[in-house]
Amino acid sequence: MTARRLIPALAVAALGALVLSGCVAKSDAASSDALTVSSTASGCEVSGDAATSGTLTFDVSNDGDEVTEFYLLADDGLRIVGEVENIAPGASRTLTVVAQPGDYFTLCKPGMIGDGVGRAAFAVSGDAVELSGEDAEQKQQAVDLYAAFVKDQVGQLAPAVSEFVAAYESGDDETARAQFALVRAYYERIEPVAEALGDLDPRIDYREVDAIAEGLDWTGFHRIEKDLWVPAADALNADGETPAWQDWAPSTEAERAAFGDQLIADVQELYDYVHSDDFQESLDAQGIAGISNGAIALLDEVATGKIQGEEDWWSGTDLSDFAANVEGSKMAFSLVRDFAVAQGDEGAALADEIDAGYADLETALAQYGSLESGFVVYTELTDDDKRELTDLINALAEPLAQLTNTVLA
Repeated sequence: MTARRLIPALAVAALGALVLSGCVAKSDAASSDALTVSSTASGCEVSGDAATSGTLTFDVSNDGDEVTEFYLLADDGLRIVGEVENIAPGASRTLTVVAQPGDYFTLCKPGMIGDGVGRAAFAVSGDAVELSGEDAEQKQQAVDLYAAFVKDQVGQLAPAVSEFVAAYESGDDETARAQFALVRAYYERIEPVAEALGDLDPRIDYREVDAIAEGLDWTGFHRIEKDLWVPAADALNADGETPAWQDWAPSTEAERAAFGDQLIADVQELYDYVHSDDFQESLDAQGIAGISNGAIALLDEVATGKIQGEEDWWSGTDLSDFAANVEGSKMAFSLVRDFAVAQGDEGAALADEIDAGYADLETALAQYGSLESGFVVYTELTDDDKRELTDLINALAEPLAQLTNTVLA
């Protein structure tokens, strides 16, 4: 096993949705009047289908019976420009992006699976949004630091995946099991990069239940995970209903080779992207709005899967993914924290509240282990343990949701 560089929590960042945005003074932004969105079981009603380039705000209300999410998609209908997840029935969340001129789509996804509902065209007109203001250089420095981190993480992910796959394909399951959570941590810190590239994240990281729901071939980390942690005879799939052994057999040597080689190829595609001009141009266009939204998106990753123990269904290594998401979210926040503080007393108070939220969450997680030494198996947590972590996530999510609006003020 090759030595891996362990990254302290304060040295980790993560990319949020690929927001086609820039950093502008408030006076240069579009109208501050928010667009409203009503998400239901069958619809996604947006109060308008056009806007002027600059800062756009969508106030999303869940008027249905299932947890939902809202997306602003690029013109290809695949790349995510902005998203807000984990909106409970009766609740509301806000998405803020800085949008460049172009054609987009809006979409809601009740149940947070499938193709979504209510896809509609959305047009942004006006002039391209450029970096401006006295702090433009500092904002670009934050973007550059973030870009360097993403490249570093994927640069470590690629060889780690190759080593992991070699053990899996050779039948050395003990070694592969020992590597699984550590390898995934690199991916979990930068997961929204792949999520913004159409079907790349589904190929790398979909759970079995998600692949079935969307009619996709099941590949990636979790397909390999099920081979490494063979389900017990009385185990159920993640849907809680289907017996784990129904229509299931351990992979043959040839199938292991196919799954392993596919994972290596998909990670290579991610590596090629983050080292491309397209990636750098996307980051430059995002500015600090993209980094701020990244902090929010990664905490949403925890709230929508890890805290329920549904991510690593077979291995029970959910807390490792949880910790990596939190590390990424915290560092993304750290890159824009000063911009929030610069907005005055309210911004400084918000930053302090977010700092405290991360500290409380990290303290609670430390009771169960660490990425370096390993965490307890998720099934060892009691209902009270899960409730405490859930409360801490919610306590952090509330002020964090205000971050993008604050740094763009």
